[in-house]
Amino acid sequence: MTSSFFHPSVLLIAGALILPFVRGPLRKPYLFLVPLSALCVVAINATLSGSFGEVTFLDWQLVFGRVDKLATVFALIMALMAVIGTLYGLHVDRAGEHMAAWFYAAGSLGVMYSGDYLSLFLFWEMMAFASVFLVWFRRGPNSLAVGYRYLLVHTIGGIILLAGILLRYQAVGNITFDLMDVAHPELYTWLIMIGFGLNAAMVPLHSWLPEAYSEASFNGAVFLCAFTTKTAVYTLARSCAGMEILVVLGVIMALYGVIYAVMENDIRKLLAWSIVSQVGYMVAGVGIGTEMAINGASAHAVAHILYKSLLFMGAGSVLYMTGKTKFTELGGLYAKMPATFLFTLIGCLSISAAPFFAAYASKSMIINAGFDQHLNWAAWLLMFGATGTFMYNGLKLPYFLFFGRNNCDATTWNKAADPSWNMLIAMTLGATLCVLVGTAPGLLYALLPYATTYSPHTLYHLVETLQLLGFAALAFFLLKRYVEPVDRICLDVDWLYRQAGCGFLWLVRRPLQWVDTAWGEAYRVVGLGPLMTVSRFWSWFDWHAIDGVVDGIARGVRSLGGRVRTLQSGQIQVTLYCAFSLAAVVLITFIVSQLL
Repeated sequence: MTSSFFHPSVLLIAGALILPFVRGPLRKPYLFLVPLSALCVVAINATLSGSFGEVTFLDWQLVFGRVDKLATVFALIMALMAVIGTLYGLHVDRAGEHMAAWFYAAGSLGVMYSGDYLSLFLFWEMMAFASVFLVWFRRGPNSLAVGYRYLLVHTIGGIILLAGILLRYQAVGNITFDLMDVAHPELYTWLIMIGFGLNAAMVPLHSWLPEAYSEASFNGAVFLCAFTTKTAVYTLARSCAGMEILVVLGVIMALYGVIYAVMENDIRKLLAWSIVSQVGYMVAGVGIGTEMAINGASAHAVAHILYKSLLFMGAGSVLYMTGKTKFTELGGLYAKMPATFLFTLIGCLSISAAPFFAAYASKSMIINAGFDQHLNWAAWLLMFGATGTFMYNGLKLPYFLFFGRNNCDATTWNKAADPSWNMLIAMTLGATLCVLVGTAPGLLYALLPYATTYSPHTLYHLVETLQLLGFAALAFFLLKRYVEPVDRICLDVDWLYRQAGCGFLWLVRRPLQWVDTAWGEAYRVVGLGPLMTVSRFWSWFDWHAIDGVVDGIARGVRSLGGRVRTLQSGQIQVTLYCAFSLAAVVLITFIVSQLL
């Protein structure tokens, strides 16, 4: 760190470590002030530009504080989301859940400011291991298994990313985190892109997202919907801008998410599928790679965090108050939860890019960038996906959740009510920002990486949007009975993964286990028997032959020593007798040798 730059992750990590010791009436103010302080630090850092927090480690130069406009716009929205998410869960008394959320946010902010792949990877893994606790803290019947699967998938993604980083270091000789040569991709380029893309929930690497986000705790899902995928979008924009395959993948994501969201019965899983779709727009923007497209991807990331967190806060309020998340168990809640309905409606209009709401100022930038680059097929398909977004999120969600047929049982209906004050304040803040971004987008555009003169408030854009929304509304009400929620399982490519996993398990349990058992038996009969026979022979030989010789010599030396010891008896006559006897033997031997 330097005197002009301070890392906000330090505040969040230190605050998380101190949190368990802050109890009583001080905890709630402390919970609010720590992320607010981090947001203030990010705002101060926004006035800087350059590299800070440089540390030499071995032969590498680590940069913990690379500050530019791309990093700043993402860091600001992430820090703001930490404030809103903490405020929303302010009444949660589990210190561990807040600690996990803050470590998660710290990891995301660390990635934003990282100027090298090593520090980026450390913060990247911090995000994965901290966020899994937000799933486990739900403590539902499937939370543990879903959390383990979430962690396994992200660990695999981290290994792929690390492999790409190592291959890149071997190829270029540095660990600088910057734009790669996407026009001539090497193996490490693909590995790094896949490692980032898994966190962005690119199809077919997306199945972890709907499962984990729908299983997280009511406030944990608010953090999850904001950080992982948008941090991945930032890393793709930083390293893979202009990579053409991302346009294809982004369009697939945008349409794929729409299809499954329309069929979904669980409100939070519907919102999770919506993330897959909306992040597809950002990925496509990164793939287009122009200044307009990168600005659009960044602006849409900011707008998406605002409206998606608002929608998850609305869905979380329903879950927190009723304990239910399925359309087939809810309905007619507008009378019991009017404030929640209002905020959810603002989120639905924002994600649908309705005029003067958040996505109205961002989504069209990406589509226009596609037309500018003559990628007409991509731009038209993205526009078609926007129509689907209004169908499932702007119409299906509020209609079947707050209107439509009332499927609530007596217990659910009696428990339904607007949530606590802190949750309402958090939703008020999110809704206000959604409207502000849509009505006065210049405030957001000023933060974008490149200067822009784009204005969404044109007559053509307004008429075009109203036509799309009108067509979607007509299609919804004509086909309403076909999109009515049904409690069913919708097969995804995840089914292929599960079947492959079952096949691998069968392979391990049957053929491989049989081979291992047969090999073990063969070794016991053929290898172990003769080996034990040889071992017993050498044991006998060692005991009787080697030990017998050694012990015999030892006994002989001991006997000789006993006889020699008599020479030291102290009796002079014995000593003289032995000396004269020895001399006589020597003399006789000498005389005999002379005579012969």
